[in-house]
Amino acid sequence: MIKRHYKRTIGTILHSLLLTPGKDRYWEIDAARGCAVIMMVVFHTAFDLSYFNLADVTVSSGPFRLLAVATASLFLVIAGISVQISLSRPQDAGAQTRAAAKTVIRGAIIFGYGLIITAATALYPGEGVIVFGILHLIGCCVMLSPLFMRLGKGTLIAGVGLLAAGTVLAGIYGPPWLIPFGIHPEWFWSLDYTPFIPWAGIFLIGMFIGSSLYPGGNRRYPVMDPLPVFRLLSVPGKHSLAIYLLHQPLIIGLLLLLFHPW
Repeated sequence: MIKRHYKRTIGTILHSLLLTPGKDRYWEIDAARGCAVIMMVVFHTAFDLSYFNLADVTVSSGPFRLLAVATASLFLVIAGISVQISLSRPQDAGAQTRAAAKTVIRGAIIFGYGLIITAATALYPGEGVIVFGILHLIGCCVMLSPLFMRLGKGTLIAGVGLLAAGTVLAGIYGPPWLIPFGIHPEWFWSLDYTPFIPWAGIFLIGMFIGSSLYPGGNRRYPVMDPLPVFRLLSVPGKHSLAIYLLHQPLIIGLLLLLFHPW
C-alpha cells in the first residue's frame, strides 16, 4: 500500500512538472514565467550561434549577458514565489508535512533533471559541461524551501546576505567540492554556472515577495482578468520545465539545418 501510494505521488509530481498545469494557479505568475521562457530561448539562440561559430555574436558581455542574468533572476524569483505559495496554503500540521514532503521530492526531481543535463552536455557537444547550472540550483533551493519557510520575513535578509556574500567570494578560488557554493578552482569553466552563493539569494527574495503578495497562498491584492497577450504568455509558463529540457536540442537542430543544409 505504501509503495503504491509512493509511486502515485511521484507520478503526480512528474505529471504536474511536465504536462498538466496544477489547480489554483495565478495567471500573472504563469505569464511572468512565460516571459522568462521567451527570454531564455532568445539568449540560448544567440549563445548557440556564438558557440558553433555560426554568427558573430558576443554573449559573455553586453546586452546578451544582461539578458542571461535577467532571465536566470526572473526564473529564480518566480520559483521562490511559487514554492512560498504552495507551502503556505496547508493549514494543519499533517497537511504541512505532506506539502513539505512533496516539495522536497519535487526539488529532487528537478535536481535530477539537472544531472541529466550535465551528462548530456558531457556527451555533446563535448566541449564544456554544465556544472551546477540553474536546474541544479532550483532543485536544491526547492528541496531546502521547507527549512527556508522557518525564516519567515527573514528570507529577505538572508537573500540580500547571500547576494552580498557573492561579491565577497568573487575571484576567490578553492577546491572542486566547493563549486556549488560559488568557490571553484582557477581552471574551472562551465557552460552554465549558477552557484548557491549568490544566486540562491534571489530565490529567497522571491519567497519574501511571495509571502508579501500571496499570504497564505492567496492574493493580497485583486488582479484584473488577463489580456490576451498575457494568456498567450501563460501557455509556455505552465510548461516551462518541459520547454527547458527540449528547447536546446530543437534550437541546435534548427540552426544546423539552416546553416548546414543537407
